[in-house]
Amino acid sequence: MLAIVFLLLAGLGPVLAPYDPTAINIPKRLSPPNSEFLLGTDAMGRDILSRLLHGARWSLGLAFLISVISLVIGTTIGLVAALGGKRADWMVMRTTDTFLAFPELVAAIVIAGLMGAGTWSLIFALSVTGWMRYARVARGIGLSVQSRGYVVQARLAALPAWSLARWHYLPFLIPSLTVVWTGMFARAILGISALGFLGFGVQPPNPEWGSMLLDARVHLRSTPLQMLWPGLAVVLCVLAINLTGDALRDALAERDHPK
Repeated sequence: MLAIVFLLLAGLGPVLAPYDPTAINIPKRLSPPNSEFLLGTDAMGRDILSRLLHGARWSLGLAFLISVISLVIGTTIGLVAALGGKRADWMVMRTTDTFLAFPELVAAIVIAGLMGAGTWSLIFALSVTGWMRYARVARGIGLSVQSRGYVVQARLAALPAWSLARWHYLPFLIPSLTVVWTGMFARAILGISALGFLGFGVQPPNPEWGSMLLDARVHLRSTPLQMLWPGLAVVLCVLAINLTGDALRDALAERDHPK
């Protein structure tokens, strides 16, 4: 339920926002929550509630895009390993293990730092460092499927690899990859917020939860609520998506192993 609320906020945020999130109002800077600004204002006098609502579209929209790109890359690589024979499997999995040897967030920070701050750098950095789990799941399920009788017959009939993947592998991959995707969607939100907080993500004046945390850091002691609101948004959103992923996993397990 909470995940649906965040998705609705991301979609309807610009409509619900009471003010322009980039409008500067210096006389109202650092205002505490009041009847005019329900969550207060930041150091530039911008309405925090409006920035949070617009920021939901940036954070969730970019996380969705990044997680989908990673899903496509990882699934393709995993299927190449499963369908390509022992040599392809060895090469692909050793490459995957090499990528997994580096902490994802650290690698993303390095890549974004080398490419320069910006939205496209953020997307590239988090996509390149987020495909490995999909690859391992796709490869594992692919290897288990290829011993089934109809798959063996399809191979003997020289069915093209893309057709094998489309009709015989993907139907088995989709449930497990959907569960993995929800977890990686939450991780993408954390990654976007982390890179935004470090200054490598979405650039001002666009509101994004991580960049809002960065702006509020300077005023942490005088107005701590500035950091509370975007931080709370990140925590609740990630928690909601993870709970949704757990519920989906339990539902799929119940379907596959009914009592």
